[in-house]
This record gives sequence, structure tokens and C-alpha cells, in this order.
Amino acid sequence: MDRLQVARYDPGMLSREEVDAYRRDGYVTPEYRLPEAWLGEIRAAHSRLLERHPEFVDYCSAVLAYDTWFLNVARIPAILEMVSDVVGDDVALWNSSFFAKPARVGTRTPWHQDGEYWPIDPLATCTVWIAIDASTTQNGCLRVIPGSHRDRQLARHNENPAEGLSLNLELDSEQFDESDAHDIVLEPGQVSLHDVYLYHGSEPNRSEQSRRAMTLRYMPTTSVYRHDAPTRTQQQGPLALSERTVYLMRGVDRSGENDFRMRR
Repeated sequence: MDRLQVARYDPGMLSREEVDAYRRDGYVTPEYRLPEAWLGEIRAAHSRLLERHPEFVDYCSAVLAYDTWFLNVARIPAILEMVSDVVGDDVALWNSSFFAKPARVGTRTPWHQDGEYWPIDPLATCTVWIAIDASTTQNGCLRVIPGSHRDRQLARHNENPAEGLSLNLELDSEQFDESDAHDIVLEPGQVSLHDVYLYHGSEPNRSEQSRRAMTLRYMPTTSVYRHDAPTRTQQQGPLALSERTVYLMRGVDRSGENDFRMRR
């Protein structure tokens, strides 16, 4: 990792137009692109994870519970600059996930708002979504409803126990028009940022190409991650929301209440 840790990066700051797009639409695909050296390291780390935990061949909701190497990606200065542009200078990381979506296997992610799942008060998170492979309409790219975040409210979600879903809660279909959806098509190394209230989901991967993607979940430290709060997820053990370690990435804890001790 030495050569990556000392590598030089572009500042990564979002343009005024990109910040405006994030505020207006709830997401943005910035000009920034992750260097190929990082993509190679992430792919290698994911392969190591699967060697030890083959059960995560499709999806791991909390990679930091199994390998803190992924923190190196969360600390990339350009990424932190972009996140700070939309949530402020005091930033904590509370999770990272890996959506592998193998060819012909990758599951569907139902339409949802991230905040329906997460014990954060007040609710605020910027997700950085990193394309490790090309993300296309054929292999199940991220789909969003632009502007669906604006009222800053959680809409009605219903439990969906069907097989082939990466999540068990789904937005009530009467609350939005899927024809308004926008597909976020990305090349390897491109990223998107999206708001905690944005309606989004993805289709299954029925193509011959994998659709690996990594997410980083950042919150402003004016919010508090409540480890003891009840949640609607079914995850247990290291994947449980109560077990997530919160990492101060930049600035100070403005709330004065966040617990940055290592979990487990």
C-alpha cells in the first residue's frame, strides 16, 4: 500500500454546478475518477474477502467488519473533499459495503431510501458509490428518482421477503413513478454521490459482465450514530447495525455524542 498512500491526487473538489446538482437532484456524478492503481487494489482486497468469506459473493453490507483495509479507500483525500463539499468539514464514516453482482447472479435491490434502515439522528448521510467494473443498464446499474429527496421525509416502506433481493424493505410503488427513473451509467473508476433520502434501486445482473461496486457512507458529525437504536433490518452478528464502528475522518465531533470506539 505504500505507493498508493503516497500517491498524489487531484483536489477532488466539486464544482459549483456539481454541488447545485446534488442539492437539486439528490445525486451527482462528478468529474473525478479513481486512479487505476486504486481499482486494482480494491479488486485484490475484494478477492481476499471472498477467499475467506465466499458467502459474500454477491453482497457484503459491512466490509469493514471483516477487513479494515477498505478504510484506505475512505481516506482518499479527493473523496473526502467531495463529501465535505456537500455535508461540511466535520465528517465521520460509519460503513462501507460491497455490491459484487456477479454475472447472471447479481440480485435486485428494491426501490428504497437508505435512511429507512439507518440509526442516525438527525438523519444525514452522503453515500459515495464507486464503480469497480463498468456499471450499465445491462448489468444492473444504480437507478434513481431525481429530486425525490427534497421533502426530507421517509416515505412508506413495506417488507418484501421475496428471494433474490439484497434488501428486505421496499418503497410503496404508489409513492413514485418509475418512469421518472434515471440510470447512472458509470465506467470503472467513476463515482456518484447520493443523498440519504433519495429514492433508488437497481435491477438484477443478467448479463455476462460482473458489476462490482463499493460504497462509502459518510455523515456530518452534527449527527449521531445510535448503536442502541431499534432498526428494521434482519442482519445479525458483525453485519448488524449495532456493531458498526464509526470513524472520525475529518474535523471534530460536533455532536459530542458519537462513539468512535472499535466495535467487537
